[in-house]
This record gives sequence, structure tokens and C-alpha cells, in this order.
Amino acid sequence: MVRSPGEARPCHVSDRAPWAESSYSPETHRFATLVPVQSGVEQVGRWDMDVGFVGLGNMGRGMVQTLLRAGHRVVVWNRTPERVDEVVALGAVRAATPFEAAEVGVVFTMLADDAATEAVIAGPHGILAGLPRDGIHVASSTLSVRYSAELAERHRTRGQHYVAAPVFGRPDAAAQGALRLVVAGPQGAIERVRPLLTALGPQQFVIDEHPERAHAVKLAGNFLILSLVELLSEAMVLAEKAGVPRDRFFEVAGAVFSSPLVDRYGRTLLERRFDPPGFRLALGLKDIRLALDLAESTHTPLPIADLVRQHALEAMAHGQGERDFATLLRVVEAHAGLS
Repeated sequence: MVRSPGEARPCHVSDRAPWAESSYSPETHRFATLVPVQSGVEQVGRWDMDVGFVGLGNMGRGMVQTLLRAGHRVVVWNRTPERVDEVVALGAVRAATPFEAAEVGVVFTMLADDAATEAVIAGPHGILAGLPRDGIHVASSTLSVRYSAELAERHRTRGQHYVAAPVFGRPDAAAQGALRLVVAGPQGAIERVRPLLTALGPQQFVIDEHPERAHAVKLAGNFLILSLVELLSEAMVLAEKAGVPRDRFFEVAGAVFSSPLVDRYGRTLLERRFDPPGFRLALGLKDIRLALDLAESTHTPLPIADLVRQHALEAMAHGQGERDFATLLRVVEAHAGLS
């Protein structure tokens, strides 16, 4: 149903958490009165924006927790209902379909890839159908540049807005509101969702008004991170084969090449913390493939990405897909003759 810009409507999403009654203005994306009665998440301030959220994987769950803690009312949908139950217990509201999550006027997606995103975008129960005119879709997933540009056009033809806001950070950062966001899209739409973006992470990098360019930055950044895992693995193995204990090598490398990424991934490799995964190998392989696709379309040679892809494929062949990407170390060790 299409609503006039100033029309207020009572909240009607199924399985409501115990909030007081309220009226919502699609024009401002704010509640006139909404008093939280109880919630499993400590509240900071009062309810502010009404936002849909589709995709409750490790990252999505943490992001929803952060939005709830910041005082936003979050309407959630996920393919597997068990994960919905977890965040509903914290104060989120259950949506029956992606359509219903999008109907509130602003909707985030945080899904594995292009195909998973398309599955919730298209069709009569999808986000495109549910998002009202002038509504905003914020895509925080890591998507291909081609698909991101396509989404922007599909939303534009419906009078909707599309903002790309992929994130850097692991699940713990998502739950703490400490993500770094790369943002691109219409300036007005970005400003309208700024309170939500700021809740997820105070550091936001706005690229320009072309959403797909935020995903280009995200793919280039993930390529850098995954290559760092490869380089650290090779360096540790080289030092060990020369008789230097790994912890001694990392003591030097961590000081000389000090950075949050070197420290985090170096310690993960040193301690062989492959479970539970912060970033699954299968998703890392997907991102390397997307980076290589972008490289081909822009005629950009990426020989290191080719090597990382090959080693990731070897790890996948040995059943490591659900472990952390740092399990790439095992492939490097095997090539060097270490058990």
C-alpha cells in the first residue's frame, strides 16, 4: 500500500514486543510517542527511528543489537526463524516477510552475497515491493560492483533510494557499535539514515553519490586484508623453517609493522584460532572472486589475489570452508612441508 508523505500509521508488524502504542510518520521516520516497557537490551535514550533489518548472520545479529541499544525500533526478518527468536527476545519486532521489514520505510540488508540479496529483494514479498516511495534501502553486505549498480537503478525507477554502506569489522565490532562504514549514495538519503549509521560505527567514509563505488572500496579493502593473512602466514612459516619460533618472529613483526590488522590476524595465526570464525573462509573466497571479477572488468592485474584464491580453494577442498579465513595458514604450511 502506498501512503501519502504525511500520513501517520499505527505500527502493525506481527509479534510486537511490549511497547506502548505509537504513531509513525513516514515523512520523518520517527515515532510521535513510543515508550519501551521492557527489553533484554539496555536502552540508551528513547526510541528514535523505525528500521527494518534483513539478514541475521553473525554480523547482522550484532548490528541489530547495536541499533536496539541506541534506541531504535528494529523490525527483523531472516530465512531461519531461530535467529529471529534470538533478537526478538532482545526487543526487536518480527516481520513475516522481507516486504514487511521494508514497509517501515528504511531497511538494511546484511546477507552473504548477491544471490542471497536478490532472494529478498525480488518478488511480491520482497524489499522492492514493500519499500514505500521515497523509502531507503541500505545495503551493508559485500556485493559485486555490478549488482550494486543494478540495485541502485531498480530502486530509482520505483522512486526509492539506495545507499551502499558495507562495513569493516568482525562480529564483536558489530555488537559493540565499532564498525567502520564505507558509504555512497544520494546525499539526502545518507543524511536521513545518518543516526543509524552513527549507531553502527562513529567512523564513516562517504565516497560519493554512486553506491557501487562503496562496494569497490570494500572489495579492495577485503583483498588487502585477505592478502595480509597470506603474507603473515608465509612470513611465519619462513621464519620457523629457518629456526625462529613463531612467537619470537611475531614479537618483532608486531612491533616493527604495528597496526590493528597485523596484531589481530598475527595473533589469530599464532594461536591458530580458526574456530569460531570471525570471517569464514567461504566468504573470503567469495570476496576474492568478486575482487578478481572487478579487476577483469577494469583491466587491472591482481597476481596476489590469484594466489590467495588458489590457496583458499585448496583449503575449501580440505573441508575448511566454515572455519576462519586464517586457516589459510594450513595450506601455506603444507606447501612448505610442515605438518
